[in-house]
Amino acid sequence: MMQISSLLRIENKHLLVDIFPKGGGKLTSIYNKELGCEFLWRNEALNLQSYATGTEYDPAFYGGVDELLPNDIPENVDGMEFPDHGELWTQSLTASFMDNCVTLKGLLPVSKLNYQKSIRLDDNGPFIHTSYIITNENTQPVKFLWKLHAALKIKEGDHVLCSAGKGQVVDPEYSRYKQTTPFEWPLLEQNDVSLVPPENDTMDFYYLYELGNGEVGLATKEGTYFGYRFDKQVFPYVWLFASYGGFLNHYTAILEPCTTMPVSVNDAARLGQTMILQPGESMSTQVTIIADSLTNTTKNK
Repeated sequence: MMQISSLLRIENKHLLVDIFPKGGGKLTSIYNKELGCEFLWRNEALNLQSYATGTEYDPAFYGGVDELLPNDIPENVDGMEFPDHGELWTQSLTASFMDNCVTLKGLLPVSKLNYQKSIRLDDNGPFIHTSYIITNENTQPVKFLWKLHAALKIKEGDHVLCSAGKGQVVDPEYSRYKQTTPFEWPLLEQNDVSLVPPENDTMDFYYLYELGNGEVGLATKEGTYFGYRFDKQVFPYVWLFASYGGFLNHYTAILEPCTTMPVSVNDAARLGQTMILQPGESMSTQVTIIADSLTNTTKNK
């Protein structure tokens, strides 16, 4: 591990990965050395910095890999005021390094969820293995949303790969399509919405569900592949937000495996579609990021 200003850098012969502990453990770079490829989109108009709890997320959207915990939209959940896009992205985490593994920890001040993740690079391929433990240190049950959030570089013709059976537009104001009833993914109004269009000042925002397997990825025209592999019992939904210039002039696709649907924790709780931890209860899971060529990814499945 190497310290570079406010970043931690871990690398091996396959990957170089930069981590920002003061921003909730955000990953700011995933670079495949063999392919000469940077996978993550970053907002060049912003400098990397930490923010106070309660900061509005969109103007501070830097890119890279964030995580949203314990919510997305600001809302009061059982008397707790959860801020915009959650507490984690503004949390400064403590970092330690042992046995080629970086561990990041922090207690979220409102929800009292104790968050821990350990990041390890695979010696045998371009894979990032992350192990998580989330513990409720509150005196009351905590209902929450937990969402992975990888902003990726895109070009016209790139292809989102997901085994979802169904898709649904989250909000017509954030989509090229106004139909809000579920559709058979990826065909909506006879169009394949898994294909990235050119920069045309539009957006897409979908829930994807009825997953066949716990993986979502982006395959590029150049033959590279970024993917998440996860336990679909923990993340039964994938959200897909993409801006083709329509959101603050950004051109990026964000892959978002999520514990919860819809966007409101309160609404999801009423539907039985959110996470709940009792006082003292913990959950743990593992997630793998693949940053490889599509050929190798297909061959190694």
